[in-house]
Amino acid sequence: MSQTTGQAIAMIIYFTAMTMIGLWGYTRTKNLDDYMLGGRDLNPVVAALSAGAADMSGWLLMGLPGALFLSGVVEGWIAVGLTLGAWVNWKVTAPRLRSYTQVASNSITVPSFLGNRLKDNTKLLRVVAGLIIFVFFTFYVSSGMVAGGTFFESAFGMDYHLGMVLVASVVLLYTLVGGFLAVSWTDMVQGIMMLLALVAVPIAGTIALGGFSKVAEGVNAVNPHFLMPFGGATFVGVVSSLAWGLGYFGQPHIIVRFMALRSPKEAKQARRIGIGWMILSVVGAGGTAIVGIAANHFGHTKIAQDKAESVFILMGQSLFPVIIAGFMLAAILAAIMSTISSQLLVTSSAIVEDIYNAFTKRDISAMAGVNLGRISVLAVSLLAAVFAWFRTDSILNLVAFAWAGFGAAFGPIIILSLYWRKLTMQGALAGMITGAVVVGIWGSFKFLGLYEILPGFVLALLAAYVVSRATYKSNSEIDAEFDKAVALSTADMTEIEKQFGKPELSGAVIGYTEAE
Repeated sequence: MSQTTGQAIAMIIYFTAMTMIGLWGYTRTKNLDDYMLGGRDLNPVVAALSAGAADMSGWLLMGLPGALFLSGVVEGWIAVGLTLGAWVNWKVTAPRLRSYTQVASNSITVPSFLGNRLKDNTKLLRVVAGLIIFVFFTFYVSSGMVAGGTFFESAFGMDYHLGMVLVASVVLLYTLVGGFLAVSWTDMVQGIMMLLALVAVPIAGTIALGGFSKVAEGVNAVNPHFLMPFGGATFVGVVSSLAWGLGYFGQPHIIVRFMALRSPKEAKQARRIGIGWMILSVVGAGGTAIVGIAANHFGHTKIAQDKAESVFILMGQSLFPVIIAGFMLAAILAAIMSTISSQLLVTSSAIVEDIYNAFTKRDISAMAGVNLGRISVLAVSLLAAVFAWFRTDSILNLVAFAWAGFGAAFGPIIILSLYWRKLTMQGALAGMITGAVVVGIWGSFKFLGLYEILPGFVLALLAAYVVSRATYKSNSEIDAEFDKAVALSTADMTEIEKQFGKPELSGAVIGYTEAE
């Protein structure tokens, strides 16, 4: 069997599996809450792995191994910052966001939570937050489509536009049909694929080269300073890399998994699974780079300097049978697609729940809400595809910018909303706008070479605090909800059902029955 045929078979199996999960999700989707949040019925394993897969994208399998391959572990500070940030996010944000979003009128999106939490009757907060999500994520999704098209172009020699349309079509199908459940379960499968592939490549490569001593010999021959964590790094560079971890608190496509957990107490188990997955994956990416250097040195696998980001692909093709190598390629595609699908769904929820509902007073039926969500997914996909069609560098560069924008605009506000009862609507709006504007200006001029998320996050936090102190008025309803959310932040499923009732299937609508 030829390499191309084997890889094509693996891709067909992968695409078919993702589509089947989408159809399964369709059978479980009865109302907008199901479509956008899975009825708050996500178990810890699915929540943890889907959050990781939605987060990492192709960077984990291509960008990180490529950077380490070229420069050594000094390029790993971003991975350190991200791992620390993810752990703190699961520890600090997840349990309380899960309880508070349900206490605050069963909020199913980040903007609706902020509006309900702060009793914003003007709906200005939800609209501004929804618009930020719509604008940034449209470009974010398009960058994923660009990555998908480029992947097929480099791996199979396929026309870029055909590859882009293929990736976009499959993601659109299971997201459009299955909603949050399909996205979460496909992300879980994709997360497992990514982990297995990242662990398998360095292990198989080490065995093929003759053991650890041979790998070490090859690496030392090429770059004796490979393991120096500060080799050539500047203080500002290290701080900027670590600052990537601040972005987690404000990424809507990640923290929505916290909101969908079955209970706040399960955040602890999900954190352990998620961070374990992340550490193993990052170590696997580093191991791939290390073994790749040695394999290239000894002539086992030829990896040109300008093909450094393909080290994972090339190692997989040289180490495994064609079908297995095909699934290695599918793991990269899984990383790309998992992020696109999550971002599509969050963008759709912002359009329906936070922008559309803010300008209409008409009540819509459960299935009408679902259909409106599906129309939004389709519309955003088509708009993103238009940008991706031209494959401009500005779209790809916007990924880092968007991470900073979301982190600075939403991160400080989410933290304050969960842990400071005196946050006001005016303070949240001031912080959100400050974070977005500072990131935009700082990112454009690259002051001091410092990553824009750090000044954006700090100044947004300061603006929210100062304005809230100036506009704060005691509100008994907010105080009561705050105390209840805190009390329920360690609740298990039994306590949640006692407070909010059990999920009940009734005709076409799945929801919560009010507790007696």
